[in-house]
Amino acid sequence: MVMVMVVVVVVPAVLQSVREPAGDEGRGQHPREPPAPSPAARRALGFVLVQGAHQGPDLLGGARAQLFQSHMATKTAHMSPQVFDNEEKQKKENTRSLAMSGHVGFESLPDQLVNRSIQQGFCFNILCVGETGIGKSTLIDTLFNTNFEDHESSHFYPHVRLKAQTYELQESNVRLKLTIVNTVGFGDQINKEESYQPIVDYIDTQFEAYLQEELKIKRSLFNYHDSRIHVCLYFISPTGHSLKTLDLLTMKSLDSKVNIIPVIAKADAISKTELQKFKIKLMSELVSNGVQIYQFPTDDETIAKINASMNGHLPFAVVGSMDEVKVGNKMVKARQYPWGIVQVENENHCDFVKLREMLICTNMEDLRDETHTRHYELYRRRKLEEMGLTDMGPENKPLSLQETYEAKRHEFYGERQRKEEEMKQLFVQRVKEKEAVLKEAERELQAKFEHLKRVHQEEKLRLEEKRRLLEEEIIAFSKKKATSEIYQNQPFMTPGGNVRKDKDRKNSSFM
Repeated sequence: MVMVMVVVVVVPAVLQSVREPAGDEGRGQHPREPPAPSPAARRALGFVLVQGAHQGPDLLGGARAQLFQSHMATKTAHMSPQVFDNEEKQKKENTRSLAMSGHVGFESLPDQLVNRSIQQGFCFNILCVGETGIGKSTLIDTLFNTNFEDHESSHFYPHVRLKAQTYELQESNVRLKLTIVNTVGFGDQINKEESYQPIVDYIDTQFEAYLQEELKIKRSLFNYHDSRIHVCLYFISPTGHSLKTLDLLTMKSLDSKVNIIPVIAKADAISKTELQKFKIKLMSELVSNGVQIYQFPTDDETIAKINASMNGHLPFAVVGSMDEVKVGNKMVKARQYPWGIVQVENENHCDFVKLREMLICTNMEDLRDETHTRHYELYRRRKLEEMGLTDMGPENKPLSLQETYEAKRHEFYGERQRKEEEMKQLFVQRVKEKEAVLKEAERELQAKFEHLKRVHQEEKLRLEEKRRLLEEEIIAFSKKKATSEIYQNQPFMTPGGNVRKDKDRKNSSFM
């Protein structure tokens, strides 16, 4: 017999997770994003899809019940004791246990969830951080057993830039939209002070794009291509000594924004003894510097044991290669050296298989969920707090978004009024200061004008005096001239006068 109380607890959560938002717009409502399943439910779903694709429908059917139970178990596990007690009391008060006399059909809800997830497909975004030539592209090719045709990068880029490329992959009937983000030129500059900043900015940009889509009035998160980084594979050079300062600074800057899985690249470059000491040294430095790397979850009983074991193997020492070498009677992916062969998928040679199992087969959905529930939520909370939005009022009372908006609107209105009053007072003060300056300038100009006027008057008087003296001199000169002309006009009575007259008479008669 199936109890109805189970229906009341289970059905709403699952129905919300599988509800189709399409059709709401036709009724005048905005489309709603389906709530994300819990981490355990998502991990179980990923296990179902990946393993079921290879082992057939029997495993799918058996795992669907596990998926459903994990979803509810995780939901109750994450509740605070007070909330859990309140819900238990409410259940006892508002629910009754009834027996069903026949089959209803809601047991097919896990099947609906799995089918819809397969139809929608999945997306996964990987950020590869490491120096140029350390083997990032080769490892990604080996992980997904394909050739992504990534061109070799140069060592001479002046700045670090991020190159993102999206690919469509399909395994059995499961579609995966895979985005590989590579850090081009990382660690190649002489001045490495700001090498990590473009990476931080890129991750924040993807968070901001998702937040802006989420805050739209008419949003389309159902079809939105999620470009948020789900995991960062941080490639460490196999020096055998310690982490570089650049590696510590970069991981410290990224650990609150992305899930970091450190890997030792080209692990065949050092011996096993040196490699083991190097791993211990790296983990000690990460812990002492407060770098938080991704820990495989142990809250799900089905994968808790293997995840706990793999947490002890971090960082993974990996070797990547797409070349196949014949070993015995079969061809294997390996790197061939004069002294022997390093098999990529041999766990005695490197940790490649462990990385692939943990990254893709077991914890891919948890990485996606951790990105959304932890890193994105942290970014979203900070951004909304910067905008002045809060969940609690001044008396620690919960506030709705409308109440928060109204309170913020009143706050901004009061702030605007205060600033307007300050601007008015500042304007009046500036006007008074300007008037005082202008009056002072006017007084200075008036004093200068009076001074120039006095100088002009004195100069005019001097000129008048000179004019008077000049006129007097002119009058005196005129008098002297007149006197001299009178004297010149009087005849000279001298003996030579008759001789001149005779000469003048002769000349006139000659003419």
